[in-house]
Amino acid sequence: MKLIARPLRRYFFYLSLLVVTLALTFIPGILPTIAQQANAATLTVSAGAGLKPVLEDVQKVYKQQQPNINITYNFAASGVLQRQIEQGANIDVFIAASTKNMNELQQQGLLLSETRKNLIKSRIALIASKNTTGISSFQDLNKQIVKKIAIGEPRSVPLGMYAEEVFKYLGITEQVKPKLVYARSALEIVTFVESGNVDVGIVHDTTVKTSDKVKILALAPEAAHSPVVYPVAVLKNSKNQVAAKSFVQFLFSKKAKSLYKNYGYTLP
Repeated sequence: MKLIARPLRRYFFYLSLLVVTLALTFIPGILPTIAQQANAATLTVSAGAGLKPVLEDVQKVYKQQQPNINITYNFAASGVLQRQIEQGANIDVFIAASTKNMNELQQQGLLLSETRKNLIKSRIALIASKNTTGISSFQDLNKQIVKKIAIGEPRSVPLGMYAEEVFKYLGITEQVKPKLVYARSALEIVTFVESGNVDVGIVHDTTVKTSDKVKILALAPEAAHSPVVYPVAVLKNSKNQVAAKSFVQFLFSKKAKSLYKNYGYTLP
Protein backbone atom coordinates (compact mmCIF):
# COMPACT_ATOMS: atom_id res chain seq x y z
CA MET A 1 0.00 0.00 0.00
CA LYS A 2 2.82 2.34 0.76
CA LEU A 3 4.30 1.68 -2.67
CA ILE A 4 1.01 2.71 -4.28
CA ALA A 5 0.33 5.73 -2.04
CA ARG A 6 3.62 7.44 -2.86
CA PRO A 7 3.04 7.56 -6.67
CA LEU A 8 -0.50 8.70 -6.07
CA ARG A 9 0.67 11.59 -3.94
CA ARG A 10 3.17 12.51 -6.63
CA TYR A 11 0.43 12.27 -9.28
CA PHE A 12 -1.91 14.60 -7.39
CA PHE A 13 0.94 17.03 -6.75
CA TYR A 14 1.71 17.37 -10.45
CA LEU A 15 -2.00 17.56 -11.31
CA SER A 16 -2.48 20.41 -8.84
CA LEU A 17 0.57 22.17 -10.26
CA LEU A 18 -0.86 21.88 -13.76
CA VAL A 19 -4.22 23.32 -12.67
CA VAL A 20 -2.53 26.30 -10.98
CA THR A 21 -0.37 26.93 -14.05
CA LEU A 22 -3.37 26.91 -16.37
CA ALA A 23 -5.28 29.24 -14.05
CA LEU A 24 -2.42 31.73 -13.96
CA THR A 25 -2.26 31.61 -17.75
CA PHE A 26 -5.91 32.68 -18.18
CA ILE A 27 -6.40 35.00 -15.19
CA PRO A 28 -4.42 37.95 -16.66
CA GLY A 29 -6.92 38.05 -19.52
CA ILE A 30 -9.87 37.76 -17.18
CA LEU A 31 -8.87 40.29 -14.53
CA PRO A 32 -9.01 43.41 -16.76
CA THR A 33 -12.51 42.43 -17.89
CA ILE A 34 -13.68 42.10 -14.31
CA ALA A 35 -12.08 45.45 -13.41
CA GLN A 36 -13.70 47.11 -16.39
CA GLN A 37 -17.11 45.80 -15.39
CA ALA A 38 -16.60 47.03 -11.83
CA ASN A 39 -15.78 50.56 -13.07
CA ALA A 40 -18.45 50.69 -15.77
CA ALA A 41 -21.37 53.08 -15.25
CA THR A 42 -24.05 54.95 -17.16
CA LEU A 43 -24.65 58.51 -15.99
CA THR A 44 -27.77 60.54 -16.69
CA VAL A 45 -26.89 64.21 -16.92
CA SER A 46 -29.73 66.75 -17.02
CA ALA A 47 -28.75 70.11 -18.50
CA GLY A 48 -30.27 73.29 -19.85
CA ALA A 49 -31.19 72.92 -23.53
CA GLY A 50 -28.88 75.72 -24.63
CA LEU A 51 -25.88 73.73 -23.40
CA LYS A 52 -26.49 70.89 -25.86
CA PRO A 53 -23.80 71.78 -28.46
CA VAL A 54 -20.93 72.29 -26.01
CA LEU A 55 -21.82 69.36 -23.76
CA GLU A 56 -21.96 66.98 -26.70
CA ASP A 57 -18.37 67.99 -27.48
CA VAL A 58 -17.45 67.51 -23.82
CA GLN A 59 -18.93 64.01 -23.96
CA LYS A 60 -16.68 63.03 -26.89
CA VAL A 61 -13.52 64.10 -25.08
CA TYR A 62 -14.60 62.52 -21.79
CA LYS A 63 -15.34 59.22 -23.55
CA GLN A 64 -11.76 59.07 -24.75
CA GLN A 65 -10.51 59.30 -21.17
CA GLN A 66 -13.22 57.19 -19.52
CA PRO A 67 -14.43 54.62 -22.08
CA ASN A 68 -16.29 52.61 -19.42
CA ILE A 69 -18.51 55.51 -18.36
CA ASN A 70 -21.43 56.27 -20.67
CA ILE A 71 -23.12 59.67 -20.57
CA THR A 72 -26.82 59.97 -21.36
CA TYR A 73 -27.98 63.59 -21.64
CA ASN A 74 -31.42 64.88 -20.79
CA PHE A 75 -31.77 68.38 -22.29
CA ALA A 76 -34.72 70.64 -21.45
CA ALA A 77 -35.58 73.95 -19.83
CA SER A 78 -33.98 74.19 -16.38
CA GLY A 79 -37.37 74.61 -14.71
CA VAL A 80 -38.64 71.43 -16.35
CA LEU A 81 -35.53 69.55 -15.24
CA GLN A 82 -35.94 70.87 -11.71
CA ARG A 83 -39.47 69.49 -11.53
CA GLN A 84 -38.29 66.12 -12.83
CA ILE A 85 -35.69 65.94 -10.06
CA GLU A 86 -38.23 66.98 -7.43
CA GLN A 87 -40.50 64.18 -8.64
CA GLY A 88 -37.75 61.58 -8.14
CA ALA A 89 -36.32 61.19 -11.65
CA ASN A 90 -33.18 59.06 -11.78
CA ILE A 91 -30.65 61.82 -12.44
CA ASP A 92 -26.97 61.73 -11.52
CA VAL A 93 -25.77 65.24 -12.43
CA PHE A 94 -27.65 68.52 -12.96
CA ILE A 95 -26.29 71.51 -14.88
CA ALA A 96 -28.73 74.41 -14.59
CA ALA A 97 -28.95 77.61 -16.62
CA SER A 98 -29.48 79.68 -13.48
CA THR A 99 -28.68 79.62 -9.78
CA LYS A 100 -32.39 79.91 -8.94
CA ASN A 101 -33.20 76.32 -9.96
CA MET A 102 -30.16 74.95 -8.18
CA ASN A 103 -30.85 76.97 -5.03
CA GLU A 104 -34.37 75.57 -4.76
CA LEU A 105 -33.13 71.98 -5.12
CA GLN A 106 -30.44 72.58 -2.54
CA GLN A 107 -32.99 73.99 -0.09
CA GLN A 108 -34.93 70.74 -0.46
CA GLY A 109 -31.85 68.69 0.35
CA LEU A 110 -31.71 67.02 -3.07
CA LEU A 111 -28.07 67.82 -3.87
CA LEU A 112 -24.72 66.63 -2.61
CA SER A 113 -23.94 70.16 -1.48
CA GLU A 114 -20.18 69.72 -1.48
CA THR A 115 -20.27 68.98 -5.24
CA ARG A 116 -22.09 72.18 -6.19
CA LYS A 117 -19.93 74.65 -8.13
CA ASN A 118 -20.39 77.43 -10.67
CA LEU A 119 -19.23 76.05 -14.01
CA ILE A 120 -19.47 78.79 -16.67
CA LYS A 121 -21.00 82.19 -17.42
CA SER A 122 -22.57 83.93 -20.42
CA ARG A 123 -24.21 87.24 -21.40
CA ILE A 124 -27.78 88.11 -22.37
CA ALA A 125 -28.06 89.11 -26.03
CA LEU A 126 -30.63 90.61 -28.34
CA ILE A 127 -30.58 88.76 -31.67
CA ALA A 128 -32.22 89.11 -35.07
CA SER A 129 -31.85 87.68 -38.56
CA LYS A 130 -28.72 88.81 -40.38
CA ASN A 131 -30.58 91.10 -42.77
CA THR A 132 -32.31 93.05 -39.98
CA THR A 133 -31.89 96.84 -39.95
CA GLY A 134 -33.28 99.65 -37.82
CA ILE A 135 -32.85 97.82 -34.49
CA SER A 136 -29.60 98.16 -32.58
CA SER A 137 -30.39 98.14 -28.86
CA PHE A 138 -32.75 96.81 -26.20
CA GLN A 139 -34.30 100.27 -25.98
CA ASP A 140 -35.46 99.86 -29.58
CA LEU A 141 -37.84 97.09 -28.51
CA ASN A 142 -40.60 99.58 -27.79
CA LYS A 143 -40.43 100.98 -31.34
CA GLN A 144 -43.19 100.20 -33.85
CA ILE A 145 -40.72 98.44 -36.14
CA VAL A 146 -40.56 95.62 -33.59
CA LYS A 147 -43.78 93.59 -33.71
CA LYS A 148 -42.80 90.32 -32.00
CA ILE A 149 -40.13 89.49 -29.40
CA ALA A 150 -39.26 85.89 -28.51
CA ILE A 151 -38.23 85.20 -24.91
CA GLY A 152 -38.12 82.11 -22.74
CA GLU A 153 -41.20 81.10 -20.77
CA PRO A 154 -40.29 82.77 -17.43
CA ARG A 155 -41.62 80.02 -15.17
CA SER A 156 -39.46 77.29 -16.71
CA VAL A 157 -36.79 78.94 -18.86
CA PRO A 158 -34.25 81.15 -17.02
CA LEU A 159 -33.84 83.25 -20.18
CA GLY A 160 -37.39 84.47 -19.70
CA MET A 161 -36.58 85.60 -16.16
CA TYR A 162 -33.47 87.43 -17.36
CA ALA A 163 -35.43 89.11 -20.17
CA GLU A 164 -38.08 90.35 -17.75
CA GLU A 165 -35.38 91.74 -15.48
CA VAL A 166 -33.86 93.64 -18.43
CA PHE A 167 -37.27 95.08 -19.41
CA LYS A 168 -37.83 96.25 -15.85
CA TYR A 169 -34.34 97.75 -15.63
CA LEU A 170 -34.91 99.72 -18.85
CA GLY A 171 -38.46 100.73 -17.90
CA ILE A 172 -40.09 99.18 -20.98
CA THR A 173 -42.04 96.28 -19.45
CA GLU A 174 -45.51 97.57 -20.30
CA GLN A 175 -44.54 98.64 -23.80
CA VAL A 176 -43.13 95.24 -24.80
CA LYS A 177 -45.64 92.99 -23.02
CA PRO A 178 -48.09 92.76 -26.01
CA LYS A 179 -45.21 91.81 -28.31
CA LEU A 180 -43.90 88.84 -26.37
CA VAL A 181 -43.83 85.33 -27.83
CA TYR A 182 -42.83 82.60 -25.37
CA ALA A 183 -40.47 79.74 -26.20
CA ARG A 184 -39.53 76.54 -24.38
CA SER A 185 -35.77 76.92 -24.81
CA ALA A 186 -32.99 79.13 -26.12
CA LEU A 187 -32.71 76.98 -29.24
CA GLU A 188 -36.41 77.42 -29.94
CA ILE A 189 -35.98 81.20 -29.71
CA VAL A 190 -33.25 81.01 -32.35
CA THR A 191 -35.56 78.92 -34.54
CA PHE A 192 -38.32 81.55 -34.21
CA VAL A 193 -35.89 84.27 -35.31
CA GLU A 194 -34.48 82.21 -38.19
CA SER A 195 -37.96 81.46 -39.53
CA GLY A 196 -39.06 85.09 -39.37
CA ASN A 197 -41.91 84.31 -36.97
CA VAL A 198 -40.52 87.00 -34.67
CA ASP A 199 -38.46 90.12 -35.28
CA VAL A 200 -35.99 89.63 -32.45
CA GLY A 201 -35.19 87.22 -29.65
CA ILE A 202 -33.41 87.34 -26.31
CA VAL A 203 -30.93 84.53 -25.68
CA HIS A 204 -27.51 83.77 -24.23
CA ASP A 205 -24.81 85.26 -26.43
CA THR A 206 -23.31 81.76 -26.72
CA THR A 207 -26.48 80.41 -28.35
CA VAL A 208 -25.74 82.38 -31.52
CA LYS A 209 -22.88 79.96 -32.19
CA THR A 210 -25.50 77.38 -33.18
CA SER A 211 -26.79 79.40 -36.16
CA ASP A 212 -25.32 81.17 -39.17
CA LYS A 213 -28.61 82.94 -39.90
CA VAL A 214 -28.78 85.28 -36.90
CA LYS A 215 -26.65 88.03 -35.44
CA ILE A 216 -26.25 89.78 -32.10
CA LEU A 217 -27.66 93.29 -32.10
CA ALA A 218 -26.74 94.18 -28.52
CA LEU A 219 -25.67 92.78 -25.18
CA ALA A 220 -27.72 93.65 -22.10
CA PRO A 221 -25.91 95.60 -19.37
CA GLU A 222 -24.81 93.08 -16.75
CA ALA A 223 -26.30 95.32 -14.08
CA ALA A 224 -29.71 94.87 -15.74
CA HIS A 225 -30.22 91.27 -14.68
CA SER A 226 -29.15 88.55 -12.26
CA PRO A 227 -25.73 86.98 -12.95
CA VAL A 228 -25.97 84.44 -15.78
CA VAL A 229 -24.20 81.53 -14.13
CA TYR A 230 -24.47 77.80 -14.85
CA PRO A 231 -24.07 75.77 -11.64
CA VAL A 232 -23.46 72.01 -11.57
CA ALA A 233 -24.03 69.44 -8.82
CA VAL A 234 -24.33 65.71 -8.19
CA LEU A 235 -27.78 64.59 -7.04
CA LYS A 236 -28.08 62.99 -3.61
CA ASN A 237 -30.13 60.07 -4.97
CA SER A 238 -27.56 59.23 -7.68
CA LYS A 239 -26.80 55.53 -7.79
CA ASN A 240 -23.41 56.26 -9.37
CA GLN A 241 -21.98 58.92 -7.11
CA VAL A 242 -18.33 57.98 -7.63
CA ALA A 243 -18.64 58.14 -11.43
CA ALA A 244 -20.80 61.28 -11.20
CA LYS A 245 -18.18 63.06 -9.11
CA SER A 246 -15.52 61.99 -11.59
CA PHE A 247 -17.52 63.50 -14.46
CA VAL A 248 -18.07 66.77 -12.58
CA GLN A 249 -14.36 66.92 -11.87
CA PHE A 250 -13.67 66.54 -15.60
CA LEU A 251 -16.03 69.45 -16.35
CA PHE A 252 -13.48 71.70 -14.61
CA SER A 253 -10.46 70.28 -16.46
CA LYS A 254 -8.33 72.26 -18.91
CA LYS A 255 -9.70 70.29 -21.85
CA ALA A 256 -13.31 71.03 -20.91
CA LYS A 257 -12.56 74.71 -20.28
CA SER A 258 -11.06 75.06 -23.75
CA LEU A 259 -14.33 73.76 -25.21
CA TYR A 260 -16.36 76.29 -23.22
CA LYS A 261 -14.20 79.09 -24.58
CA ASN A 262 -14.70 77.83 -28.14
CA TYR A 263 -18.44 78.36 -27.67
CA GLY A 264 -18.01 81.81 -26.13
CA TYR A 265 -18.58 80.95 -22.47
CA THR A 266 -16.47 82.59 -19.79
CA LEU A 267 -15.33 81.16 -16.48
CA PRO A 268 -16.73 82.34 -13.13
